[in-house]
Amino acid sequence: MAPEILAKLEAEVTKATTVMASATTLIKGIAARIQTAIDLALENGATAAELAPVQAEVEALTAASDALAAAVEENT
Repeated sequence: MAPEILAKLEAEVTKATTVMASATTLIKGIAARIQTAIDLALENGATAAELAPVQAEVEALTAASDALAAAVEENT
């Protein structure tokens, strides 16, 4: 019985780790796309002050992604 339970637990941990890694990739991708849009807006005349709220969101997404990645790494 114990080996079966362990096998199920290992499978669930692997599944959760994979999902969390995918979420980290997704969050980083979204942040990168928004950052690219900010950079293009700046090149086309927008000011940093105008884009500050958007930049803050990029930084928040990046922080969330980094925290998630650290949690996954710490628990695997």
